[in-house]
Amino acid sequence: MQTLQVATTTANQSDAERIARALVERRLAACVQISGPISSMYRWQDTVETSSEWLCTIKTTEGNYQRVESTIRELHPYDEPEIIAVPIIAGSPGYLTWLQDQVNHP
Repeated sequence: MQTLQVATTTANQSDAERIARALVERRLAACVQISGPISSMYRWQDTVETSSEWLCTIKTTEGNYQRVESTIRELHPYDEPEIIAVPIIAGSPGYLTWLQDQVNHP
């Protein structure tokens, strides 16, 4: 099964932690790393914005992606949160096995 790294950003650490905890507790993610604050610059509603955000890096599988996205949308306060996924094309076999075991556990 294809493993993924999904990213989303939040306005504060507590929102990032709430999303991370829900994903791990629901076994939708093996691990969520929270980094921040980071500086983000983007265009929103025709204005260039700069803000401090917290980055969640989520380790999951392709089979769980839709539920990961739904959970982020359920808990995220942004109107349109960043939710992007990239395939993990290589990694240590032990780590990738652990990742899959965590999200595929009954």
